[in-house]
Parts: sequence; structure tokens; C-alpha cells
Amino acid sequence: MPKALFLDRDGVVNVEKNYLYKIEDFELIDGIVEVCKHYETLGYLIIIVTNQSGISRGYYTQEDFNRLSQWMIEHFKSLGVTITHIYHCPHHESIDGHCDCRKPQPGMFLEAQKDFDLDMARSIMIGDNERDIQAAIRAGVATNILLSLEAFESNANKIVRSLKELL
Repeated sequence: MPKALFLDRDGVVNVEKNYLYKIEDFELIDGIVEVCKHYETLGYLIIIVTNQSGISRGYYTQEDFNRLSQWMIEHFKSLGVTITHIYHCPHHESIDGHCDCRKPQPGMFLEAQKDFDLDMARSIMIGDNERDIQAAIRAGVATNILLSLEAFESNANKIVRSLKELL
């Protein structure tokens, strides 16, 4: 069974910018390409799981998100990294009510598990927020890493200050 390196998008793959949807505003987090290459060589599929409530809030459209996602896939490919898939939740609970895909719910992880027959016990999640870690744990992801400059406590197995600590 394949294993995955799950990545949150905003704050892990790219620099956190509120409601990012424009290609020209996209800025990679230092070390993300090297981390992806490293885990790809170890046989991990690279899968992004991202809450995108800006769609529900009307800040940008599904088409805007799709355009940026397609560009990201192509950009990473040009850097030697294959992003297997990008899952997203367009909902926000105050607008749409409860859903199973918005982290900390595990829906995006479970969908990926089903789509790619993933071994969640051998998979890894890197998130920058406790809700990323909670969702991954609920989905059975065994190794969870929190990328944070501020956190000293987490349900994650490990807290790192820089992605380069994972190399």
C-alpha cells in the first residue's frame, strides 16, 4: 500500500497570506521543495489538504482556486516534485454548517485514503495549526509534525521551527 506525505497548503507549502488565490502572491516556504523531494525518494505520494473557506466567504471563486492549484502542480513539477493531488474544503461552518471535510474533521484525508489506497499508519502530516494535526490523527495518520515558531505543546509527534529540520 502506498504512503503519503500530507501537507497543509497555507503556512506549510506557501507563506501564509490571508485568502491567497493569486499566482503572483504565491511564495514558497523555505525548505518545502527539498522536503518534498526527500520524501518522494522514500516512496511517499505528496498530497495537499487545505481548508479554503475563502470560496464560501466569496473572497475568491472555485475557478480561482483551481487555477492556482493547477499552476502549483506545474510549478512543483518544474522543480522536480510531483504533487499527486490537492484536496480542499471550500466550506465555512458559519456559512455552510457542519461538513466532514473542513479540518479538524478528517474528510479530506479519508477521501485521499480511498482514492489512493493509502497506508495511513505509514503516512505523515505536516501542518501549521493544531486543527491540521487533529484531522490527521482522526484519519489514522501515525506521524504528525507541527511547523510552528510559537507552539511548545501539540498533539503532534514533533514540533519543528523550520522545514529544514526534517531533512
